[in-house]
Amino acid sequence: MPLKVNIKPGEKFVVNGAVMVAGNKGASLILQNEATILLGKDIIQEEEANTPAKRIYFSILLMYLDDQDSKQYYPTFIRLIEDFMEATSFNQVRKTLLHIVQDVNAAKYYRALKTCKALIGYETEVLAYAQDRGASPDLTALEAAHDDR
Repeated sequence: MPLKVNIKPGEKFVVNGAVMVAGNKGASLILQNEATILLGKDIIQEEEANTPAKRIYFSILLMYLDDQDSKQYYPTFIRLIEDFMEATSFNQVRKTLLHIVQDVNAAKYYRALKTCKALIGYETEVLAYAQDRGASPDLTALEAAHDDR
């Protein structure tokens, strides 16, 4: 089934490893077969991977973009997952981490990235809560990430 992707004017995106930029009017791509595609909003640089969940996301991103050599990133990915598992006692977070591992093991990297984005959102709330001791973090984003499965 074809996949249609709308790209905003000037937005960077990657298709099968080639970095491209949409023109002044944007672009609409229709992918007729399997391809690795990421929009600029889904790409982070290594220096931006400055939290545990973002480091997991970055390791998945590397596997997704470099599918032929994805095995070289796997040991780091697993270590990061294990470290996160040890650091949390929340069942929903642990379930989310397990879903991410299952998707990576099945080479469903894009789905793993999507789930990991929900984990990053939760992590951001937890870190903000720890900083100002405000409202307790909300787990609904993590639950919603699993509902899409």
